[in-house]
Amino acid sequence: MLNTERLRIYPASREQMEAMIASEQEEELKKAYTEMLEGCLRHPDQWDWYVIWIIEKTDGTHIGDLCFKGLREDGIAEIGYGILEEHQGQGYATEAVQAVCRWAFGHGSVYSLEAETDEGNTASQRVLEKCGFRPNGSSGEEGPRFTLDRHDTAEETRGRIWR
Repeated sequence: MLNTERLRIYPASREQMEAMIASEQEEELKKAYTEMLEGCLRHPDQWDWYVIWIIEKTDGTHIGDLCFKGLREDGIAEIGYGILEEHQGQGYATEAVQAVCRWAFGHGSVYSLEAETDEGNTASQRVLEKCGFRPNGSSGEEGPRFTLDRHDTAEETRGRIWR
């Protein structure tokens, strides 16, 4: 479990993931959650790199989730995240992304983190920028891609991520 000033962030159990899949109404999110669970089951030794990470306020209120999309052999992991609409605009996404970046770079095998966001999702792009991610000039299925390298956290982004 990762703890921040206002949040608890932790990997879901198989049972929690199955419950999230069963209750999800949005087909695209249901498909993504199912793919995450399948990744966990295929790679049980890398569970944390495929699982849904639950984001809660310290009072236990569920406010969102995030995930990694596996850890590639070259030390690159992609991160995705979402905060429920009623909790957006309060800095929770930034706080959660900072915490998981610290966690990820604490693993010696992680050299870079990537993220992708919809072209028009300026709020998500701003979260990434506040966390030290930089546009890398490429686009994926969802839109522009952003990168944060381990050496960046030791230099210009230290104040943002390594608090």
